[in-house]
Amino acid sequence: MGAGRNSQTFIPKASFHSPSSWTRNLSKHQLGGVIFGCTKSTKEECITKQLFGLPGQHFSYVKNIEPGLPLFLFDYSDRILHGIYEAASSGKMNIDPYAWTIDGSDRTKYPAQVQIRVRLQCQALSEKQFKPSIIDNYYTQNHFWFELDHAQASKLMSQLSSLAVAPRIPTPKNLPIWTTKQGIPSTNKINESGASEPLTLTDNFCNYDDSISTSSTSDNSLCLNGNNQLMEVACNPVEQFDEKDLIYLKLKELALNCKSSDANMVVGVVGKSSTSDIVLDRETRDGDQLTLGKKNSGSSSNQFDYLTIIEQLSMEIEDLKTFKQEQLLKTESLAKKLAEAEQEILRLENRCLAWEYISEKPLDFQLNINESILIVGGYDGVSWSSALQSFFPPEDILRSLKPMSSARWNAPIVAFNEELYVFGGGSGSKWYNTVESYNIANNEWTLRPSLIKEKCSLAGAALNNKIYAMGGGNGPDFFSDVEMFDPYIGRWIPSRSMLQKRYALAAVELNGALYAVGGYDGNEYLKSAERFDPRENSWTRIRSMEGKKGLHSLVTVNEKIYALGGFDGTEMTTSVEIYDPRRGAWMAGEPMKQGRGYFAAAVLNESIYVIGGVKTDDEIVEMVECYKEGGSWEATNSRAIGKRCFASAIVLEGK
Repeated sequence: MGAGRNSQTFIPKASFHSPSSWTRNLSKHQLGGVIFGCTKSTKEECITKQLFGLPGQHFSYVKNIEPGLPLFLFDYSDRILHGIYEAASSGKMNIDPYAWTIDGSDRTKYPAQVQIRVRLQCQALSEKQFKPSIIDNYYTQNHFWFELDHAQASKLMSQLSSLAVAPRIPTPKNLPIWTTKQGIPSTNKINESGASEPLTLTDNFCNYDDSISTSSTSDNSLCLNGNNQLMEVACNPVEQFDEKDLIYLKLKELALNCKSSDANMVVGVVGKSSTSDIVLDRETRDGDQLTLGKKNSGSSSNQFDYLTIIEQLSMEIEDLKTFKQEQLLKTESLAKKLAEAEQEILRLENRCLAWEYISEKPLDFQLNINESILIVGGYDGVSWSSALQSFFPPEDILRSLKPMSSARWNAPIVAFNEELYVFGGGSGSKWYNTVESYNIANNEWTLRPSLIKEKCSLAGAALNNKIYAMGGGNGPDFFSDVEMFDPYIGRWIPSRSMLQKRYALAAVELNGALYAVGGYDGNEYLKSAERFDPRENSWTRIRSMEGKKGLHSLVTVNEKIYALGGFDGTEMTTSVEIYDPRRGAWMAGEPMKQGRGYFAAAVLNESIYVIGGVKTDDEIVEMVECYKEGGSWEATNSRAIGKRCFASAIVLEGK
């Protein structure tokens, strides 16, 4: 049962109420395991009902859980991790609609559920112990995302397996003292001859008299049948034991199969008096070894036979331990190879994009690229993209140019000194401070000086031969910072900060000034806006919008600023607001047909195009809309773009 924030900030299938509450959203084949949460008060119900649950917004990945997937349980009260569990069902909503409520009358707060079973009972790991294995999932000092990739799940299973707890057979309530019938004390003492007295054993066997019982018992224990064979009670099936327990039970069986006519051996319970009083002394359970102790000097061939068998079985235990360790190492190796293979697939996809460009490059390339919308990076619902593509809306043609050096999501793109600069953003669980530029003339990308901070969901614009990177965040922190790239200095330097923290904001340059609008400040989505005048080197507030907006886009048409769509704190909105700097006021514009956020927008031939985006927690928009001033929004018939979100767009017309 979940509690707290445990998800990621970069994926489209997300709850948009707070950027820090979004999920990591690994695909089904990438998902290697899931951590669920509990407290002291809810842990027992999780285990007894064999049911784990999380808040509804986590269903975006809980639904990817299939039977057999490794699961773990994090106790928030003590900050320890329990395992190893595995899914006994697929992830579903409301398997038990009333779980973890006081009297079962209220609906559960944790409807994203999965039935579970124990794979291997282990000692719990403290957070200090397991944190290094999932360190990439921590987005604050004490908060981490619950989704695990295969490598992370393998590391946790390896750690927990080393602390495996052997299942124990319940102890009967009235356990007799096992000793000889000759009045030997039941305490373990050393007599004068140096031989040890018999120990009081508390092993889980039935109560015996002078003969061995052949009947079952009401206790959850093991009994002997008429042939002195160990017989399981149904509540303790053998398959619950690990290898060492089975071998230990076999040793007991061998010992109890000693012929009663052997006057030299008394093993466990003595049914008849013995002259030499040899007893079975378990010196240690930890090593899973039994030794035969003899009160008086001398030995028999039977004793040596059993010692040989015990030695062989002990060697088999060590072989099993070695085999288990080898399997764990192989699992870790395979997980590492899988991660490497995924990176190689991404690299090959990038190469394919480059070859596609080379093979399909039209003769009128320079003409077309200046009359198209350039789209960079993003996410298609399956993978993160490093692509740079030119989109020709009239003909619905999408052509690939040379891809970036790495996949990026939500990274601003700015035209500067006849090149395209892309900076910040991220890919998967990483945030970037890297910057690269695309030279249109020679179709090449070049690495440029990095930003001061790693950040995503920032905004960018060029002004007076400088590039400005505004706001953004890195998961736990949201920024009002502004960084400026001056080509004469050759690096990014701090500029005057905005008046407010703004994550998922939008910004444009208009008539020699920068405008930063909306966003999220860490507590709420914003309707406020501000303006930067480079002559005064300061930010000043301007009139606020009528509605809150984050994850939106800004474009300029006929010296007006259009704030398009976005998230208002409750839903993706279709609203459009228009700011006229000459009047200093916002006015309502024609709403779009589809509410969306994290989409790309650009102006081509005085028409606004909005491309892709997210419309709900788990839906990516395919529709491209077009708007011309004075008209209404129209859905185009474009199919070339497909599903796309977290991309950025720009038009080089007139550059």
